[in-house]
This record gives sequence, C-alpha cells and structure tokens, in this order.
Amino acid sequence: MASYGVYLTKEKEDELRSIANAIVTPGKGILAADESTGSMEKRLQSIGLENTEENRRKYRQLLFTAGEGQELGKYISGVIMFHETFYQKTDDGKPFVELLKEQGIIPGIKVDKGVVNLAGTVGEATTQGLDDLNARCAQYKKDGAQFAKWRCVHKISTTTPSHCALVEIAQVLARYASICQQNGLVPIVEPEILPDGEHDLARGQKITETVLSYCYRALNEHHVFLEGTLLKPNMVTAGQSYGGERPSNEAIGLATVTALQRSVPSAVPGVVFLSGGQSEEDASRNLNAINNVNGKRPWALTFSYGRALQASALAKWAGKDENVKDAQAVLLHRAQMNSLASIGKYTGEDGSDSAASQSLFVANHAY
Repeated sequence: MASYGVYLTKEKEDELRSIANAIVTPGKGILAADESTGSMEKRLQSIGLENTEENRRKYRQLLFTAGEGQELGKYISGVIMFHETFYQKTDDGKPFVELLKEQGIIPGIKVDKGVVNLAGTVGEATTQGLDDLNARCAQYKKDGAQFAKWRCVHKISTTTPSHCALVEIAQVLARYASICQQNGLVPIVEPEILPDGEHDLARGQKITETVLSYCYRALNEHHVFLEGTLLKPNMVTAGQSYGGERPSNEAIGLATVTALQRSVPSAVPGVVFLSGGQSEEDASRNLNAINNVNGKRPWALTFSYGRALQASALAKWAGKDENVKDAQAVLLHRAQMNSLASIGKYTGEDGSDSAASQSLFVANHAY
C-alpha cells in the first residue's frame, strides 16, 4: 500500500475547493483572455491594428469593463490572463486584477511557457515551464491570482497520440497541478485534443476517453486534490477534415458526456470546455446540448472560451474608441448566451450577427 506525507493542510484544501466551486457557479463560466503577445499579433492584425503593448492593454480594458457595474460578473466567474495583462492597469490607473475583483470575478493566470516539439514522436508536443513554476505561482498568488491554467495538446492521426505523448502530457499536467495547489492556486488541467484531422465522432470520443484516463491516473499518482481542480477539455467532435456527414449538436453532446462519464472522477467539481475553433454560435449550441444529455453529470459543465467569446466583439471594436460600447455589448451578449447554454437553456439566436456563425478554426492552433 502506497503511503505519503501530508500533502495539503485542511485549510488549504478548503480554500482550493471554495475557489473551484466559485468558478463553476451555475450560469457562469470563464473568459480566457490569456493570448500571448504572438497570438495577439494575429488578433489585432485582423482589424488592422498594430500589436503594441498599449493596444493590447486597451483591448483587454474593453473586455474587463464591459457593462455597467457588475454586469460582466453576472455571466463570467473568472478571467484567465497572460503575464503582461495580469500586471496592466486601466486608463485611470486601476490594476486589472482589482477591477475584476470589484466585479466579483476571480483573477486567473496562464502559467505555461508554450508548446514545444516532443523528440522521438511524429509531430507531437509537450509543454514547458515547470522549472521555475513554484516561484512564479507563489508570486502570482501574492499578487491576487486564485487559479491557473496550463495547456497541453494532442493530435489525432493514424499514429497519434502515442503512448509516449500520453504519458508525458499526463505527467506534466499532474506536476503542474501539484505545484499550483501547494501555492494556493486552483489548477485548470487542459489536455486539449486539436480538432484537426479526418477522424469521425466515435474516434474522437475514444481518444478523448484515453487522454483523460491517462491524465487522471497521473493526477492520482501525484496525490492532487481533485476537489480543488477543474478540467478544461475539448468537446468531442469529428475532425475538421472528416469527409462524412457532420455530427449534430445532440450527437456531440452525448459523445462528450459519455467520454467524461468514463474517465473523469466525480470528485472534480467542474468541466470548463474550450471552444476549439468552433464558431461562437456552435460553441453555445454544443455546450447547451451537453447540458441536456440525459444521464449522470456529477460535474458542472460550463465554458472557458477565448475566441468564442471575443471574435465578434473584436471585429465590432475594430480598434476605434467610438466602437467600444458596441463591442462591449456584443461581448455581454455572447457571455449571456453561454451562460444560458451552461444551464441547458440556450434557445438559439435570430441570425442577425453573421460573425457569430463563422468558423474560428485555425489549423494546428498554437498561442
């Protein structure tokens, strides 16, 4: 029988559990605003804006000040930020971290240092950033962060994911989660399976089950306190290049929930899905379908969306001060739609906003 020393104090367990449960409050989800400087280059380029620190700050300020008073906080429980954003301020000098706290929104931080090639594999990858993670987590916690995110990626092909990559990514995520918890940060575990590929829905489901099973074995081996974690997986879909009939929202919902039932312990308080290049409306429709699947769903099933919350708002802003209010209204609308989807009450939209129905898929997405 394995034995191990005291991992977390009762007080720290209670704190982590409380933060995780607050993030998955019914009807709320996460705004992922943690795009790296390189990713922001692509975002701002799409509206003809130069990728400067000031333009990045102005854009994040637009997001975080949407609505009057605490309107954004009605739908958004937490915001994931990039290091630069975490230490930026509003026009009048208020730190973004404090601005979010005033709205009842929990500040979070992206702590990985990017995806790198995994030698000896066919195009697979791991994620770097463990070396100084303990010190960085301690500082982020001191500066107001309450949760963290670390992204790893898998690809589905005839040769992948390999056993080597499955083990490596599971162990990296478990080590990251353990370090976060020791520093009082709730770890969001993100083993994203990219939507690229020719696979059908059934293969997408099987690989998702396999990836998640490897991850939770590793998390248990590292004695990670599951009640103080969240999972950020892909939804189960067919590959972008699949030649057959596209699966329905209901089929995607059932495949996703089935995969979770077979691999995610009920101790985990919530699953915050990534949008994975889906259009804004598809991300809402599929989340709604997931929350309407009959059967056991012991976790909160909500969202942690980046592009699926921001794309239309960014286009509406177009870098112009006079468009800020209209862009914020678009963001709030999308947040509200996903709030409804997270409790299974999204009924669709009138189709007046063509941007919301456009695919956001980017091949081999990295950021």
